[in-house]
Amino acid sequence: MNGPAAATLTYVYAVTPPTPALDDVLPTLTGVAGSRVTLLAPVPDGTGPVAFAISDVPRADFEEAVLPARFEDLRWLEETARAHHRVIETLAARTTVLPLRMATLYQDHTRAMRALQDQSQEFATQLARLAAHTEYGVKIYVRPATAPDTGTAAPSAGPGKAYLRARRAQRDAHEDHYRQARTAADRIAEIALRHAADHVAHPPQSGPLATASVGENVINAAFLVPDAEADAFRRAVQAAAEDLPGILLETTGPWAPYSFTALPSAPEAAVPESPVPEAPVSAPTATGSPAPEPPPPGPGHEPR
Repeated sequence: MNGPAAATLTYVYAVTPPTPALDDVLPTLTGVAGSRVTLLAPVPDGTGPVAFAISDVPRADFEEAVLPARFEDLRWLEETARAHHRVIETLAARTTVLPLRMATLYQDHTRAMRALQDQSQEFATQLARLAAHTEYGVKIYVRPATAPDTGTAAPSAGPGKAYLRARRAQRDAHEDHYRQARTAADRIAEIALRHAADHVAHPPQSGPLATASVGENVINAAFLVPDAEADAFRRAVQAAAEDLPGILLETTGPWAPYSFTALPSAPEAAVPESPVPEAPVSAPTATGSPAPEPPPPGPGHEPR
């Protein structure tokens, strides 16, 4: 069981079946704060449908009063996010997992067990839905239009007229790149109908989450793909942009199903509806470098 209440909290990474497939990895698997990862299962012999993957972490580093400051410490945040992600990906390579948000914490094993038992049927239903499925990400970027070149204007054109022509050509190219992005989005929607079981439209990445050199991110979607369809899905997505030079299409994955942790509901739409915006008068320029995939969620404590 847990150590002294004043010393540790119970950190939960994911819900998973207590399967023998994890027996070879759990003895050496470490997670957040270098703590050993174990399974917490309602049935002592591990024959129940669900278990929590947990660690005991230092209370001084994770209690609710200090977490806001911790999440301002970028080095600590990166180390914690990577450790959380590493545990989930290690488990996902061997069995179905339901990832939980980073810093999901309980006062002790007893309270974590109570939460697991209260939601065990919901967790089991979700694990059954995610079995033999993997998440893939698809991003569409609108490439920047070529900067105006006034040096190739006709000799008879004055500098002012040449500049206006060049700016008009740049604007037309920019609008064409947006049209290509909408075409790609339509193609991806058709591919999803054939090969994906579900989808989630995330907000486009901007600022420090975007890559300035490749253009503006206009589509940022996640797809839950049956393992049997994964190769066909990837090939079709890559082919969707082969004749569209004004965009960059990026596919990431396979990932544990981070974007599909909510209980299933009956969606009204079967394909993504992530409209590509019309070309802005002045397209924003993104700065910074990409965040690790997938971006870590925020902290979560049990209700006090």
